Amino acid sequence: MVKSVEGIYRNGRLELLQPLDEAEGSRVIVTLVRPAEPVDLRQRGIDQSQAADLGHRLARFAEDWDRPEMAAYDELPPR
Repeated sequence: MVKSVEGIYRNGRLELLQPLDEAEGSRVIVTLVRPAEPVDLRQRGIDQSQAADLGHRLARFAEDWDRPEMAAYDELPPR
């Protein structure tokens, strides 16, 4: 079984944001995800309202992008 859940590391302990009762006694792999740096919109040539519009239009694709099998594309070399 492979299942991903979010958690927060505090004071040497990992606090999961949802219960994992079925995983009792299982081995786990922890991946650290640091908060994203703020995006400089001016550097990207757009303003706040354009960014909000773009986010709204791209939201319909989020479910597909967030599928575990899509992680394979993260490994592709840059063009």
